[in-house]
Amino acid sequence: MSSTSEPAHLSNHHRNTLRQIFQHPVSHNIEWRAVVSLLEVVGSVVEHHDGKVAVTVGSETEFFDPPTQKDIDTQTVVDLRRMLNAAGYRAEGEEAGAKGQQD
Repeated sequence: MSSTSEPAHLSNHHRNTLRQIFQHPVSHNIEWRAVVSLLEVVGSVVEHHDGKVAVTVGSETEFFDPPTQKDIDTQTVVDLRRMLNAAGYRAEGEEAGAKGQQD
């Protein structure tokens, strides 16, 4: 079995959250609790006493401030995309190429 483009260990709920993270344009309705649930499956999530959340996916660790409302902001989506992509995760049907990069 190959798990390069479609992670078999993710539930439908987790796949939907992953799809929302990689959606273009950025979705503004991605719930923090759904993101944490996904990240707990693909990496580790540790809440610190200062309120920050340390997320490790693959070899990268990033510190996030949980949102004050239920949805994450655009910068968090960008950071999550980078981390997940580096660990080999991408939206279903999306190839690993540099799609749409113009400088």
